[in-house]
Amino acid sequence: MDLTFGAARGEGATTFRFWAPAHQEVRLEIRDGETIAMERSDDGWFAATLPAPAGARYRFALPDGLTVPDPASRFQDGDIHGWSVVVDSRSYRWRTAGWTGRPWHEAVVYELHVGAFGGFKGVAEALPRLAELGITAVQLMPINDVPGARNWGYDGVLPYAPDEAFGTPEDLKALIDRAHELGLMMMLDVVYNHFGPDGNYIGSYAPTFFREDLHTPWGGAIDFRLPEVRAFFTENALYWLMEYRFDGLRFDAVHAISESDWIDEMAATVHATVEPGRHVHLVLENEHNEQSHLAGDVDAQWNDDFHHVIHVLLTGEREGYYEDYAEDTAGKLARTLSEGFVYQGEPSPHLDGKRRGTPSGHLAPTSFVSFLQNHDQIGNRAFGDRLSTLAPAKGVEAATAALLLIPHVPMIFMGEEVASETPFLFFTDHQGELADAVREGRRKEFSKFAAFAGAEVPDPNAAKTFEDSIPQPHPERAEARSALFKTLLTLRAAEIAPRIPGARSEGAEAVGPKAAVARWTLGDGAKLTLALNLDDKATKIAGLAGPLLFESDVGASDSVRAGELPAFTTIALLETPA
Repeated sequence: MDLTFGAARGEGATTFRFWAPAHQEVRLEIRDGETIAMERSDDGWFAATLPAPAGARYRFALPDGLTVPDPASRFQDGDIHGWSVVVDSRSYRWRTAGWTGRPWHEAVVYELHVGAFGGFKGVAEALPRLAELGITAVQLMPINDVPGARNWGYDGVLPYAPDEAFGTPEDLKALIDRAHELGLMMMLDVVYNHFGPDGNYIGSYAPTFFREDLHTPWGGAIDFRLPEVRAFFTENALYWLMEYRFDGLRFDAVHAISESDWIDEMAATVHATVEPGRHVHLVLENEHNEQSHLAGDVDAQWNDDFHHVIHVLLTGEREGYYEDYAEDTAGKLARTLSEGFVYQGEPSPHLDGKRRGTPSGHLAPTSFVSFLQNHDQIGNRAFGDRLSTLAPAKGVEAATAALLLIPHVPMIFMGEEVASETPFLFFTDHQGELADAVREGRRKEFSKFAAFAGAEVPDPNAAKTFEDSIPQPHPERAEARSALFKTLLTLRAAEIAPRIPGARSEGAEAVGPKAAVARWTLGDGAKLTLALNLDDKATKIAGLAGPLLFESDVGASDSVRAGELPAFTTIALLETPA
């Protein structure tokens, strides 16, 4: 696939392209080789073609003497400030070239941090275990090049370059190949709403890439009004999907992209470009609960509302955005089960009464990626607390059963399947003044919370902070929790997933302070009923009927038929057509 940006290796030569509209002259430097003036076009593009082989190191020299990496570097030698590397996209020989993916209704997503698994090769070694568990899609947190060796990935400045700390481009392709051999989809988290604070050189040669009139927490907003900017990110999406054969992308915080029409434009371009018959899935993070993108070529959106309701029910927390779920929490549980979004235009107490969200009840259940935990909801806590350390184990297990049996697309965060209590902390590898600013900013951010003193917040830049974030199986609960996941995912694959296309909600209602019953008619006419109680007390219930699919405790269904839903219980009933 031909891309506008970056170095393209051809037959016997490499063509370098660089958009630097702020300058009239740019020189291309080849390490241990020649330095040449690049040819400029009227629209600010510079180009040069040289017999530079794969593996050649290069950078661009600006008139003021500053040397910068290629913003579309395919790989870096020496981190984000180092030399860009020429990569031959055709050199890898795919073992699974005929792989066409899996339909979205089969997705069970497992989110992981590549560094926590030991790099691309470490993730590849873990894939058989995940496939055996019943996972069907592995989603990597961002892998783009970031400062240092330890980072969540959202401080990236070179979105085309797999981070050298994780492995080489060949290692990444081998990981994806291995996943496809096992029948697993591979998805990637990409960040198009901002660049990190270290190594963002774009403003020095293309200042119009950023807006002066609109700012984000990370600085001037990226200007998606410019065709070059739109092309840079659209091509990045295509690059990961076509060259690396990822099966889907998760787009970070698209609510921070001011020109939201680009999302639909990009999605349409993706689906017009991928091969006919190939399954490629696009998922948004959008805190505004906007359903409009889901009516087009975008498959789904992360459903924070589902997480927040469950979290409040299990932990009793009310601070921050959890205050939006403090009242009528069981009613909100019913709504997220039946309609996806809780907030569909209602005033948000946390946002001082500002209305949030759009109607979502008409959307397919697979429009919502629901979860009990993810990297944000754990790692944005001061001490990276997992739900397993905040809530009763039986409650977590009941919520897990509900998550894995409803027709939404479920997502699991690394370690949940082994009942890990290891924190997932915020970690970086910044240096100097930036390291100090990140450390102190993190501690100041949490100092206003009564639960802890800001000075105790772990230093994000300490190696130990990363090491403490690597998930470890619970010494007593891991085996039983894994067995529960496998049981639920086996049931889902056999009885739920094949019936999801065409599924529709038949409504839900609260049946207790922390309990709800939800019903769906599945695509083949089967009737799925799910009753969930996250209270430590039983609640009265009536009117449930149908063959038992799952009960979280032996005998729980007998109690339900007798009119009582036990504490910390999930019951699923499935009535199939005759």
